[in-house]
Formats: sequence, structure tokens, C-alpha cells
Amino acid sequence: MSKVILITGTSSGFGKSIAEKLHSTGHIVIGTSRNADSVKSDFKTMKLDINNHEMSKNLISKIVETHGKIDILINNAGINITGPLESAKMSDIKDVFDTNFFSHLNMIQNILPHMRSKKSGLIINVTSIAGYLGLPFWGAYCASKASFKIIAESLNIELKNFNINVVNVAPGDYNTEILSNRVDSNENINSPYYKEYSRVIKSVNSKMEHGRDPIEVAELVLKIINQKNPKINYLVGGFLEKKITLKSLFPDKLFQKIIMKLYK
Repeated sequence: MSKVILITGTSSGFGKSIAEKLHSTGHIVIGTSRNADSVKSDFKTMKLDINNHEMSKNLISKIVETHGKIDILINNAGINITGPLESAKMSDIKDVFDTNFFSHLNMIQNILPHMRSKKSGLIINVTSIAGYLGLPFWGAYCASKASFKIIAESLNIELKNFNINVVNVAPGDYNTEILSNRVDSNENINSPYYKEYSRVIKSVNSKMEHGRDPIEVAELVLKIINQKNPKINYLVGGFLEKKITLKSLFPDKLFQKIIMKLYK
């Protein structure tokens, strides 16, 4: 049976791959983008500024009015900043949390009354393996993604009597447009962080440019949708995914050394 699925941030990357995959399997997919008119896709795309909370609330109401329901919400939109936390602008850090955390939490708050009323629903948050790590020069991004690991655990307990599941999907290094949605620090050559920052960012860029195909994440999402009792947290991304499973087995500082070897 086809489901009505709302996905944020579907103009590119994971969002687009997920939307295309679910649309191709017969589901009714409504994607969102700030520039919906310029998005070419087979699935319906509606205009949404994810940080405009009133606009998000109205969008959900309009979809429910049109289709009678929303079975699944997939929170996907995200941005990133890089640079030493010491010199990061607080306004940039707030922007990351507004988009990666508060906007998604707002979507959840607006859709839950509808899902509770029909005692059914699935919410999938596309987070990041970065939410399991304290990567250097990615501190704000890592923290914003880590927030949803805890939120999902809390929500699953709160919603256990309403047949609503909340799931996190945490991808590793994939070839998406996240690099173009990233604000990089303008560390000059005199910065005490310049050498290390330049090395790490160069390595990260290379890994992502040669990353895995986002269709893998879309296929995992499809699998989750077809499960009656999905897990709360899913890691996807091959080698790095296996590294995360070792985190609880090693002392923190030793694990950090293991991870940093990946970015040399």
C-alpha cells in the first residue's frame, strides 16, 4: 500500500535520492526546497524555507488537507560550517543548529498531533556518522547531528503508546552536495590552526568527492519503511560505519587517534 511521505531538502543529495527511490516504488512523495520551481523531478516538490516555522506548519496542514494524511516524515535538510571552534562566529553556529536541529524538531512537533490522531507514523531523521564523533574543525556540525540521537531515543519512549517510530539514519562519507552547503573558515596562514585545519579539510573533501553513492542511503530508508519494528539508530557507510562500532571498546583518546588516521 502506498504511503504519503514528506521529505525536506530534496533538491539534491540524500533527499533527492531518497525521494526518487520512494517515488519509483509507488509511494506518494512530497519533497521540499527553497527553490521548488527550479527543481526538476518526477515527484512533487513544494516550496519551503525549513527555518520558517510557520511556513512548515502551514505546509503540513496543506498536505494533510490534500491527501488526508502524512504517513512518514523524513527530516533531511542540513548545512555545515568548518573551522576552529575558538574563532567560529556564534551566529554561524546558531545557523547550523537552527537548520540541523531546531527546524527538524519543529517539523516533528507540527506533525505529531496528526500522527497521534491516527495512532500511526514514522519519522526518519537523516543525521550523520559525524554525530558519533568529535571531528576536528567540524564541532558545530557534529554537535547538531548528535542532538538527534538523544531526541530520537526520548521520542520513542514518549510515543510508545501511539504506534509512532522515530529513527535516525547516519550516513558516512557519501558523494553529495554537502560541500556546497558548507561555510568554511577563512583561516589565514598566520592562524595557529592553519596547517592542521588545511590538512584535515583537504582530506575530508577528497573522501566526500570520492564517496559512496547516496542511493545506498535511499535503499536503507526503503527497507526501514517496510519494517514493522525498526531500530532507533542505523549507521550506513561501509568502513567508517565499522569504525564507529569499535568506539565503546576503546578508551576515548585511543579511538580519536584511530579516527584521525583516516584524515591524514
